[in-house]
Amino acid sequence: MGGRHEVGQRWSVGELARATGLTVRTLHHYDALGLVSPGERSARGHRRYTAADVRRLYRVRALRQLGLSLPEIAGVLDRTDGEPADLRRLLTAQLGEVRAQVARLARLESQLGELVAQLDAEDVPQPERFLTTLETMSMYERYFTEDQRDRLAERRDALGTEAVDAARAEAGTLIAEAIRHHRAGTPVTDPAVRELAGRWSALGALLGTDGPREQASARRFWDDHREEISQRMPWPADDFVGAVEYLRRARLAVEAG
Repeated sequence: MGGRHEVGQRWSVGELARATGLTVRTLHHYDALGLVSPGERSARGHRRYTAADVRRLYRVRALRQLGLSLPEIAGVLDRTDGEPADLRRLLTAQLGEVRAQVARLARLESQLGELVAQLDAEDVPQPERFLTTLETMSMYERYFTEDQRDRLAERRDALGTEAVDAARAEAGTLIAEAIRHHRAGTPVTDPAVRELAGRWSALGALLGTDGPREQASARRFWDDHREEISQRMPWPADDFVGAVEYLRRARLAVEAG
């Protein structure tokens, strides 16, 4: 509205809609909710918006752009003159939600990047392998809470790509060694196996999967899907399943002393 409002100027709903770019329907909706209502009537009884109403409308639009709902905005406008702390609390909560959304988008970006890299690494992309990766991601999300996934993603981000790749390589090495010991029938109390179990635990601590809740979630995931998971590994399925269970027994033996 040109940024200038004369104290005595008044606007009809149509004039205000044209000046602000809002629809008449939106202004009527704001009126019905008690957010912004025409403050005066003309001599003929027509409702008119005042400069104070327009300033309130600007506040509504500003808060709406910050992602607040209309009921939240109504509460803010009703209280902030006397309680500015209310607005700060509400905006702080909104900031937390926005940051959580950013984190979720960052995880999605990482997942998509991995899938694209997987396809790029193959001369002839294999749709079956690609869809298998998507299926694994979907199963994973059913067993780990959003909070757990957030913490694991934060840990991966803190480590960086090179460290995560090194950790994956180390996991492959540990599985291969566990397969060798398992095939040979080495007792889980053997010093070499105890050292192997210690390295496995240290890897979990590095990646943030060593917490009781994370271990319980991972265990449920493994118990329900060990066959599908083992089919996707570079080792024979029986060897892989045996190695994972062997490492678990070795860790329990180390914890038991």
